[in-house]
Amino acid sequence: MSKVKVGIIMGSKSDLPVMIEAANILEELEVPFEVTIVSAHRTPDRMMKYANDARKNGLQVIIAGAGGAAHLPGMVAAVTTLPVIGVPVKSSNSIDGWDSILSILQMPGGVPVATVALNGAKNAGILAAQIIGSHDKKVASRLQSYKEELREKVEEAAQKMEEQGYKGGKIGFANN
Repeated sequence: MSKVKVGIIMGSKSDLPVMIEAANILEELEVPFEVTIVSAHRTPDRMMKYANDARKNGLQVIIAGAGGAAHLPGMVAAVTTLPVIGVPVKSSNSIDGWDSILSILQMPGGVPVATVALNGAKNAGILAAQIIGSHDKKVASRLQSYKEELREKVEEAAQKMEEQGYKGGKIGFANN
């Protein structure tokens, strides 16, 4: 089986503080990935080449983060048959992130983009791993362990709250 890989792309360097969360979770789940900047508006030829060559280059899923008009995920999805996961990024020129959310979410029929929450790159990484895990047992097993750790954290926090009450100080909720 060939080495699985996720492409993490973003419209500009300013998106990196959000998109790094996708890289972090993929690294934790031991899913190989690459990260680069591909702007739909400033480097359209680079974007087209990236999307056209993605499968040939071994990618199986693309995570595309963009703020403002947020055309990157949809334009990439228009060119490739790989799954594309869009991450709306609340950028400095954004209208509370709604422009990014709607630009990625409201795709026309035939050009789907799976869309996560505003700044939800961590969930995009998990979704990419789940897509790959649907046919890679090692990734599926690591995801199962990750989900079990989440369950254990919530169970632990619930037990502390039940013992100490909701005013009992830091409970240790899993906010992520």
